[in-house]
Amino acid sequence: MIRVSVLYPASEGKKFDVDYYKNKHMKLATERLKPFGLIRTEVDKGVAGGTPGAAAPYVAACHFYFNAIADFQKGMGTHGKELIADIPNYTNIQPQIQISEIIG
Repeated sequence: MIRVSVLYPASEGKKFDVDYYKNKHMKLATERLKPFGLIRTEVDKGVAGGTPGAAAPYVAACHFYFNAIADFQKGMGTHGKELIADIPNYTNIQPQIQISEIIG
């Protein structure tokens, strides 16, 4: 199984609409990617860093779970432009993407 993590780094002057992201963008992403093997999603809101009083390094993150990278790539090949075009509706942060194999 693979996990596609989309991370939104925190930085001064950046905006992120958590409500829009959770209730509209992720709903859209789920609807578009489910036919391509999307198993489940998770949405995280950053609340703190690793030491007491430290700010969260990421404003938010989401995770998409698929059985194979090819499934994710097919879904994004079909609907990626639409999903990427929605980003300005909730943030001006350039997302970072990591694809991981779940090993434990």
